[in-house]
Amino acid sequence: MTERQHTDQALIARIDPAALLERTRSWSAINSGTHNLHGLTHMAALLADAFAVLPGELSLVDGDAAESVGADGAITRLEHGRHLRLVVRPDAPVQMLFTGHMDTVYPVDHPFQTLAWRDANTLNGPGVADMKGGLSVLLEALRIIEAAGTPSLGYEVLINSDEETGSFSSARLIAEAACGKCAALTYEPALADGTLAGARGGTGNFSVVVRGRAAHAGRNPQDGRNAIVAASDVALRLFEARSPALAVNPARIDGGGPNNVVPDTAVLRVNFRPGDTGEIERARTLIGATTRAVAERHDVSVEVHGGFNRPPKPIDAGAARLFALVKDAGSAMSLDVAWRDTGGVCDGNNIAAAGVPVVDTMGVRGGAIHSTDEYLLVDSLAERAALSALTMSRIAEGALS
Repeated sequence: MTERQHTDQALIARIDPAALLERTRSWSAINSGTHNLHGLTHMAALLADAFAVLPGELSLVDGDAAESVGADGAITRLEHGRHLRLVVRPDAPVQMLFTGHMDTVYPVDHPFQTLAWRDANTLNGPGVADMKGGLSVLLEALRIIEAAGTPSLGYEVLINSDEETGSFSSARLIAEAACGKCAALTYEPALADGTLAGARGGTGNFSVVVRGRAAHAGRNPQDGRNAIVAASDVALRLFEARSPALAVNPARIDGGGPNNVVPDTAVLRVNFRPGDTGEIERARTLIGATTRAVAERHDVSVEVHGGFNRPPKPIDAGAARLFALVKDAGSAMSLDVAWRDTGGVCDGNNIAAAGVPVVDTMGVRGGAIHSTDEYLLVDSLAERAALSALTMSRIAEGALS
């Protein structure tokens, strides 16, 4: 047996499958929807207690202020939970970043609140895959790395509370945490067969507020300026400008009232999915030109809120090396690790934009996320903890240098 094989086997032998499952079940039983501040406070406290077994400085920190545009066009402050930050050996020669999120997409009043066994290896429940299971995997991997003694490895753990709504409160924290790191691992779920996400497109969400003028729809409609018609014009123009590299999805128009009143306010919600950074600039130019033209044509005012919060994530040379290293770690476990491009986005997009190679689906195998059919394949808890630990160990030994 080679020294590498001995190290790998020693790490794997330290994994505690029962603890992995118990943590996942316990954490998934807590509703921590992004806007459930009470649930997020509870979840953050449990995570802080659990991650306190690791050395370093642990804190719960506030993020930046974020705004929300209401159906009436009013701007309000969007409240978020606190974010967990752990810094371990910041002076070590090898520095990594590990990220995850404690929030889920299920609000406090959502009917999907309990866990159920589908079979002996399939656990159904809110957040079991996305990503309470992934957080349990991360903690287990770091626990066994610390138990093995890895002084050359320093790292930062950032677990945010607003990933599911775009990480607006935590984006700056992620960018700061990425600074100076040689690689990052993020614990979004892999596919059920273990396939990882490779390149990702980007995303941008916008609220276009149109203000016209109310009037009686029968007596003097010519004096009105129909905000819904103008918002619809914006939606159609943007949609017609889509391309294979830029998906445009006008998703909703809020506004209007009684049938006999010309509506004076409308809010268009639109999502863009750019395939590369060049499409972001094209989209920005398009939004500006479109809203100016519509404002002039319909004699309304138009305000644009929002932005591109997830840049596209290509597989560059650094990312390719990191994926190859993860594949090598998988080979030591007789796993054939593969990856493919995806249209989804996550904090991995932002980490890559900071210039740090990242594999962002190091979490459990599972599926049907963001639905009441969400499930976790339980045998993947120990499997993915081992994959992470072996990857961390190789990076600590200088495999990326």
